[in-house]
Amino acid sequence: MKVILAIDLGTTGNRVIAFTADGSVAAKSYYEFPQIFPAPGWVEHDPFDILNTTKKALQDVISAVGADSVVSMGMTNQRETTLLWDKRTGKPVHNAIVWQCRRTKPICDRLEEYSGTIREKTGLPLDPYFSATKIKWIIEHVDGVRRGIEQGNIIFGTVDTWVLWNLTAGRVHATEPGNASRTLCYNIHTLDYDEDLLEIFGLPRKIFPEVRESSGLFGNTAKEITGREIPITGILGDQQASLFAQGGWEEDVVKNTYGTGLFLMTSTGSELQTSGRLLNTIAWKTDGEVCYAMEGSVFVGGSCIQWLRDGLKIIRSSAETESMAASLGSNEGVYFVPALTGLGAPYWDPDARGMIIGITRGTRREHLVRAALEAIAYQTRDVIEEMERTTGMALKKVRVDGGASKNDFLMQFQADILGAAIERPVLTETTAFGAAGIAGIAAGFWSRNGFFGTRKVERVFSPLVDEKRADLCYSQWKRAVKRAMGWVVD
Repeated sequence: MKVILAIDLGTTGNRVIAFTADGSVAAKSYYEFPQIFPAPGWVEHDPFDILNTTKKALQDVISAVGADSVVSMGMTNQRETTLLWDKRTGKPVHNAIVWQCRRTKPICDRLEEYSGTIREKTGLPLDPYFSATKIKWIIEHVDGVRRGIEQGNIIFGTVDTWVLWNLTAGRVHATEPGNASRTLCYNIHTLDYDEDLLEIFGLPRKIFPEVRESSGLFGNTAKEITGREIPITGILGDQQASLFAQGGWEEDVVKNTYGTGLFLMTSTGSELQTSGRLLNTIAWKTDGEVCYAMEGSVFVGGSCIQWLRDGLKIIRSSAETESMAASLGSNEGVYFVPALTGLGAPYWDPDARGMIIGITRGTRREHLVRAALEAIAYQTRDVIEEMERTTGMALKKVRVDGGASKNDFLMQFQADILGAAIERPVLTETTAFGAAGIAGIAAGFWSRNGFFGTRKVERVFSPLVDEKRADLCYSQWKRAVKRAMGWVVD
């Protein structure tokens, strides 16, 4: 039995899955790693936690299926998270600065005059979310980094590049266009790093990885890691991988990944459609053709449930939230705006902060849980309304995936608030499946249509409440958001 391996490099943990030709899971392994919060709004990862959990999961799966059965492997990753390391020693100069981290807002403020140029060239707003200001922060705050760059010893990568470099024993320093397009240094029109952007951020081109097509041979793994050299034949950013797995090359397909954040994406094909409130990005490049996408990135999705568990400690597991929320007939006026690291699309307010409003003496933990789940659905509608305005699409169905999509209460509430069907596949780990797909197609394991033909729908949630009631609930959410915005005062 031959398999394709997918390495799914997430924000809170790393997963490896082996897929057979019919799309079934032959083996999988997952390991969480710690989140580091050095200051309010700051988020870091230890780069070796990322690498070691990846290796461990990879070795688990290879042991289960046998190295000789692996045709090739693909990789998908949390995107904008930023690492710099010494290419002589492989030692990082600092912890990875995670995409959620807001520490670089002062740098963004200093560069505000260039925001129009940045938006025009990259399709992205000038925001701490993306990699360039994170690189600049490390150079400005970590001793010896600037000198190491001048000497040609320090290189940069997002998480895909870091893991690829290590799995190939330092032989390959590369990425692909979807990930490169999230750095704020890659011009999505010319498909190259842009000298004007590099000058704006004061970053040398030589630290950046080579940009290759998303589907094709990136290199072979080191034998000492995987038992034999295994080709790596595809890389996609996590949301691009999810879109690929959901058949996102088709017209009017919107997917939403309910992960740490919420990531809605729709393909615009070879045409770049612009929106001032959403992201215009590259989905992938294959066979010389670029596919563009429009994306709404919400910073806090499933992580607000994680916060209820680990921060407030009012739940023991995310699984219990479904029954807790369903035990109430309504939210009874309690709303939670989970702006725990500011607000992303479509608001783009790094100064917003989390807020729970509508609390009374009768409020219990069930209300907070329900409000958190409802917030996920409301934030999804925020983004989809902007997509509809920009593209002219009339939404009838959303294809969903990610851990929180397994929550039936949330999926039904999402259908009710959107007034649209929610289609949940059997396999909700579609970021991994997309990575397998892009790699398997390059390796001749699947055709594109053959790959998508393995997708199976588990359940469709249709709206059960009338539009008037849904709109009333949503209007209250918008009132709550307005109160949470602009909270931080410098």
